[in-house]
Amino acid sequence: MTLAGANTFVKASSDIVGARSVTSISGAVIMAPFAFVTPLPNVATWEVLAFALPAHWLYQTALVRALSRGDLSLVFPVMRGSAPLLTALVAGLVLHEHLSMLALCGLAIASLATIVFAIPQKAASQPMDLHKSAMFWAAATGVTVAIYNVVDAKGTRVAPEPFSFTVWLFLLDWIGINTVTALTRGRAYVRMLKANFRYGFGAGALSVLSFSAALYGFSIAPVAYISALRETAVIFGALLGWFLLKEGFGVRRTLAALLLACGLIVLQFG
Repeated sequence: MTLAGANTFVKASSDIVGARSVTSISGAVIMAPFAFVTPLPNVATWEVLAFALPAHWLYQTALVRALSRGDLSLVFPVMRGSAPLLTALVAGLVLHEHLSMLALCGLAIASLATIVFAIPQKAASQPMDLHKSAMFWAAATGVTVAIYNVVDAKGTRVAPEPFSFTVWLFLLDWIGINTVTALTRGRAYVRMLKANFRYGFGAGALSVLSFSAALYGFSIAPVAYISALRETAVIFGALLGWFLLKEGFGVRRTLAALLLACGLIVLQFG
């Protein structure tokens, strides 16, 4: 729910780039006090952070583009629903974690539901070119989520304690998107941060709660299972897009969201 809420805050802003920039700054500010009470990262943790930070910056780029081009109730289920299957594949190759047949069936169901979401509606008001662009960036976001899931799981496992990696990831994560935004917005950058503070800070606080819990989970359980459990947020994202942002939802998206959630639950039992 917190993951869906964070993305809803960003989507609700009239300036998605600005809201996402404030989100990352807010996460760093919230986490800053914990840097004084957790062990400093060891060499292995810094090595993983060197891969994790670019992965998160690529994720933010794809996320901003997806949210700028499509409804939350469309792109959020695609970007988050595709992530568990991709995460399972990458985790199998990198971390040598393998799933049971039942878990693989759950992933197949979730993937099918994601494809259903991606099919344009007959009466869609969105131009087809924009729809395709939204789907491309939503899928790209899913790929980056899978990459950072596996890298972050490695980071929590090699750190002196899992929370050390979490703290320093949040402390450094804001640099990428804010550097690019400051260079492109120029003098308007500070005004942009002020204008998007309400939405960005709300998203930042929810992101800290959501992602901290996920990172702790990565340290004690297979990454594919934690990823799948986290991505049950797709049903909340679709509903929030419909209820709060007044986006078209439709019977097909409702059924696809439920099917996606069911697939992810089957994965957990697997």
